[in-house]
Order: sequence, then structure tokens, then C-alpha cells
Amino acid sequence: MVKARILVEGIVQGVGFRPTVYRLAKKSNLPGYVRNLGNIVEIVLEGNTPAIEKFVKNLKSRAPPISKISSLKVEWLDNEESYLDFEIRESSSDFSGSSVIPSDVATCAACLEELHQENNRRYHYPFTACADCGPRFTVIQSVPYDRERTSMETFPLCPSCEKEYRDVENRRYHAEATCCSECGPSVFLYKEQKLEVDNPVKKAAQLLDKGKILAIKGIGGTHLVCNVNQEDVVIEMRKRLGRFNQPFACMSPDLKTVQTFAQVSKLEQKALESRRRPIVVLKKSENYDFAPSVAPDLHNIGIMLAYSGLHHLLFSHSSQPAYIMTSANLPGEPMLIHNHEIMENLEGVADYFLLHDREIINRCDDSVVRFRGDDMAFIRRSRGYAPEPYDLSSLTQDLTVLALGPEIDVTFSLLKQGRCYLSQHIGDTTKYATYLYLQEAIEYLLDITKTETVDMVACDLHPQFFTTQLAEKLSEKFSCPVLPVQHHHAHAAALSVDVNESEMICIAADGVGYGADGSAWGGEILYTNEDSYQRLGSLMPQKMAGGDLCTRYPARMLYSMLENQYSEADLYELMVNNYKEYFPRGKPEIDILKQQLDREFNVGITSSTGRVLDAISTSLHICGERTYEGECAMKLESVAFYGEEKFQIPFEIKKDQGRYVLDTSVLLKGVMDKIQAGEMKKNIAFAAQKSLSHGLAALAIKSADKKGLEVIGGSGGVFYNEAISLAIKNYVETRGYKFVQHQSSCAGDGSVSLGQAAIAAYKYGK
Repeated sequence: MVKARILVEGIVQGVGFRPTVYRLAKKSNLPGYVRNLGNIVEIVLEGNTPAIEKFVKNLKSRAPPISKISSLKVEWLDNEESYLDFEIRESSSDFSGSSVIPSDVATCAACLEELHQENNRRYHYPFTACADCGPRFTVIQSVPYDRERTSMETFPLCPSCEKEYRDVENRRYHAEATCCSECGPSVFLYKEQKLEVDNPVKKAAQLLDKGKILAIKGIGGTHLVCNVNQEDVVIEMRKRLGRFNQPFACMSPDLKTVQTFAQVSKLEQKALESRRRPIVVLKKSENYDFAPSVAPDLHNIGIMLAYSGLHHLLFSHSSQPAYIMTSANLPGEPMLIHNHEIMENLEGVADYFLLHDREIINRCDDSVVRFRGDDMAFIRRSRGYAPEPYDLSSLTQDLTVLALGPEIDVTFSLLKQGRCYLSQHIGDTTKYATYLYLQEAIEYLLDITKTETVDMVACDLHPQFFTTQLAEKLSEKFSCPVLPVQHHHAHAAALSVDVNESEMICIAADGVGYGADGSAWGGEILYTNEDSYQRLGSLMPQKMAGGDLCTRYPARMLYSMLENQYSEADLYELMVNNYKEYFPRGKPEIDILKQQLDREFNVGITSSTGRVLDAISTSLHICGERTYEGECAMKLESVAFYGEEKFQIPFEIKKDQGRYVLDTSVLLKGVMDKIQAGEMKKNIAFAAQKSLSHGLAALAIKSADKKGLEVIGGSGGVFYNEAISLAIKNYVETRGYKFVQHQSSCAGDGSVSLGQAAIAAYKYGK
């Protein structure tokens, strides 16, 4: 007889792992024990070597569905202790590994069945959960993951739940979120005070049907909710919330309902119905009839399926096909999670408040994904995914890096023992409350991963970002160096990790990133090779008169981009006669803009793809003011979606200071020529997007040929645009090159911290 100690790391706590081990060990007649040990699982077995080896093989193949084994190490022991049976022992915190708590999981089918069974003691109880579903990341305070270290600690189990909790054959065995109406959290309806109603959820559904706006506290935050069919209510909610045009995400009860108003592919269906339950951006169908202001001027809409018992109950009391279900926070601020803050901050925004008394430990916004053909892209990787790590063990095993991301669409990353934990969505750190939230979330992740020291802090190259300033403070705290990383290099590195390509040509296309030359980059062709990059090409640098004003009012960009395509008098006349309404002060502002460009006063330089798309959108009178991130480009995409390929708009590539440059002024002049020729707006939009796509792809191919490479990648927020992504992919692949883009990470800034951590690992990990 021999003894073995097995240490398992990964997503192995809070997922029914120990009872699975118990049942497998009993079936294999192997005595010993299993327990949570710090943030890993320890298994000790006694038996013959073949039986233990077979156990290990079976454990890998039969692990619980929401678990993920990232490391399994077997140590053969030589001690005198003997075991009569196999048992599950109490947890200990004596050991620290690199495992982490799993993400929140949608209510499973078994719990849903109980939720709707009239003779079940959990009938219509909104917090039903088991080892296969329910909250995880949002309720855990510390490890090991046991009930007393979660926000469920304040809800002692009743005798019936206690019996299930202690029964190793029950699916609620050590399911830390398990409870029932006798012992668990309760839901309440508030106006100015708590309302005495028999069924708060049913009453909430009735209020929504009558056109009321509700704040509903969920698993990881609070949603602002209203009816999708009442235009006046949607407009009123926009006014109160201060989101005047940004599309609202919606929630539906089931796939069949979604298919009545949206197109759903097989891959989109799989994402919608997955246990992670992200918001999926879907194309509207011909039968779509929501209020116009739900997703104004767009061909698509963000939809998620109900993922908690509370959501399912809400729909069970209503015949609505969907509710608007948007994050209940003021623009740029973090989500509200405490009951008193919800009612104080949303006073005058929500008419009623549907709240519960379970504490939310970690905020966690809904994740958002979009498909570009068969390729899925994360727009926001948060609930259902965070803080699940990426495997960077091939780059480093020892280096510990804290990477802080950019400034607006922030996530941060912690690289430890070869695993890179990407945080939930943090948001806009120019807002003080969000900046504080970032620091709190960092402290939490360091604590839960038992990280006491950091070898390096990585951040954006921009010297004035709040995250850059925080990096300096953290470097002092940990007595470690700071690694500034160029924004688009970080994009490329995140893509490299995602697709496992260490050397490539990367098209990095987005709104803005601080360039190595101090200008605003955003349409870059980079050669990347592990820790280094070369800028081999870009879009033509264009003037930004008034700096950031150009991002708000892209007609300013339109003027400067056309400056060398028309005579001074003709351009001035064109702008005054056709685009005056896009300047807040009309003609006098155009006069000032002209003087700014003549004198080069307060004029920045940018190679941004986003600014080019904005200018095209304005030229076609699609969108003249950006009120939310990406608005002009998104509306351009929606107009182009209905267009046809009736003609082409030429593009021109030049060489400037040793790099290839796409002349975007020539491209924009081609757009203006088609407008003057009377072509249909949707067809011009279609052609303009395709021309820009082919121009970027051609730049990349020239750069690939220069370096003798066959792999070309795409990263940056522009690659959320399905038409642009597919046009670039097709152009590259039909010419014999391999095209790669993000699959399990964000194309946008949400994965910049992952790229920063990867670059640190490339540079110093070996």
C-alpha cells in the first residue's frame, strides 16, 4: 500500500469539487480525505499505485462542469498514518496556491424546476442556488471558500437546508449560497419606505407593466429597469439617468422569446444560453418593434437571458418580451451595491426599488459579447468570466505583476505563478468614485490570491492617466519598478496571448492611445515579437483642431481632413452650407476653426481610425455629435449594414518617414465625391467602411512582406465592427495570409491590462 497527496489548483472551490472527489474515492475504495487548503484543494489517498493513478485520470475527466483544473500535482508520501475510510475534512488556511474563486453562474435547470414547483419548499424563492449555480465571486470575502467567509454568513441555515448542506450525496452539499425562504435573504419593495406587499416581485412586474421605472438589486449590482414598449417611459429614463442616446441592454425570459424580435445564430444561441449568461449583441429582426429609443439608429441590440431566480420570477408575473435592464449608475460611476446608497443616489431616477438584504461583496457588471461571423469578441468581460485567469505559465512561473490598464474602459490584471487574473469591469477612472473602486478591487484580489508582494507594476505610457499615477504609488508601496507600456503594443500583446502567436503583424485600430512620439495613435500597423514592437505603418496623421473637441464634434475632424483636398474657399463654403449644424456655435465656430488650422494653435495630431470613422459618419449626416463612446462609428456601421456594393471608393498608400501610410484624406474625398454624385447614403457608408478596411489590410500585408511573416492580427475597438472585421479578414486570407483576432479576451481596452502583464512577463519573466 502507498499514500499519495494530490494538490489541485484552478477553479476548484465552490463548484462541487470536494463531493465529486468523495464519490470517486468511495467508488474506487480508496480511503483518505479531501479538504480546502487555503485557495487550493488537497486530496490524500491510500491504496495501490494503479488504483491511485486511475483515480487521478478519472478526476480529470469527471470534474464538475463549472470547475477548471489548471494544475494537478501528485506527491507520493511515506508516513505511518493510516485511513479506514474516505472523508471530507474541514477547511484549513495553512497553504496558499494560485487558485481563485469561480465566477457567478446562472441558475441551473434543477433549481429552476424547483422554483416553479408549487409543492416545493423553494417555490418562488428568488435566491435558490446549489453547487452547480448561483453567486460566487460577488459573495466571497476570503478563502478558503466556506459559508462563514461569504455574505451568506449572516443567514444561518434552517434544519432542512442544514441537512442538505451536510449530505455529501446532495447537490447542495457545501453549496455556500444555499438557502430557502426560512433561512435566506429576503426581497423588499420600497418607495419612500418599505411597502407592505404580499409578493414584492409580482408587484414589481405589475409596476413595470404600468410604465414605472424600477431599480432592481441583483447578484453583482443594481439594474435600472423599465418596459421596452413604452417610448415615453424609455425617454423619461434616459433623461433621469443622463444617457440620452446610448443603447440600452435588455433582458428576455428565454431564447424562444428573443427569436421573435432578433436574429439568433447557433453560436449566439450557445452564448445566450450558457451558464455565463452574457449580453449578446444581436441583429434586430424584421419583427423588432421595441420603442425607438431603446437602441436608437442601430441595427442591433444587446440581449441577455434571465440568469437569477429573481429575474425568472419577474418574467413569470409578466407577459413582456423583454425589459430594459441597464446598469443603475450615473455615467462613469461604479454600480451601486448598498441598499442605502441605491435609494439615496437613485432618488428621482427610479420610481420604486426592489431590493434584498444579501450583501454584495464584489461589484460585477454584466459581460457583453458580439459575433463577427463565427468569431466571438468580448466587448466587456466581467460577470460570468471574471476573475477566471489566463495561462501565462509559458512566459513566467515566478514573476508577480500588477497591471493597471488604460484610464477609461479599465480592468486590471494580476499575474502570479504563471496565471493572469483579469478583474471584473472597473470603468472610467477619471471619476473619483471609480478610481476608489479600482483600488478596493485591487486590494481584494491581492488578498484573495494571498499576494503579499509584487515584483513589478505595469501601466499605460500616458504620463497623466490616473492609473499611471496609481502605478507610481503602488511601486513605492511594494518597492518595485514601474513598466510603462505603449497602448497599442499592449493591445497586440493581449491578442498574442489569446491566439498563442508570439510574432505577428498587428493592426491596432481604435479611438486613441498615447503614442511613443507623444501624438495620439489609433490606426497602427505594428510588428510585435514578444516584448518589443515596431511601428511599420499607420493611417495618415491628421490635425485635431481643438484637441478633444474633435472627439465630441467630429465635423471639426472632417474639416481638417479635407483641408488639402479642396481650395480654401471651396472647403469653407462646403462646411458652412452643409455642416454648420454640427458646430455648436454655427458659422462663427467654423471661422475660429479655420484660424486655428491656419495658425496651428491648439492643434493636436492623430492617426486614429475612430476619428476617421467619425468624420465619415458626419460627412453622411449620420451622426454629428458623439454623446457616448463609439456612437458615430456605430451608427455608421448600422447605416452601412443595409447598404450594397454598388461602387468602390479608392484608397492610396504612401511612404512617409520610413513607414507605410494610408491617406485617409483621399479616402474621405472619395466619400464626398459620391455624396455630390447623389449616391445613396447607405451604399456610400458600405463602400467607405470597406475601403478603410482594405486600406488597413493592405498596409498590414506590406508590413508582413517586409518582415517575412504570414500572421496578421486585428486588435482595438474598431474590431467590434463586424463589417470591418470580416472585410479585413477576407482581404488578408484571400491573399494567402493567416488572420487572427481576439476570441477569449476583449478587442477593446478591457484587455489592455492583460497585454501589459504579458509584456512584463516577456521582458522579465525568463
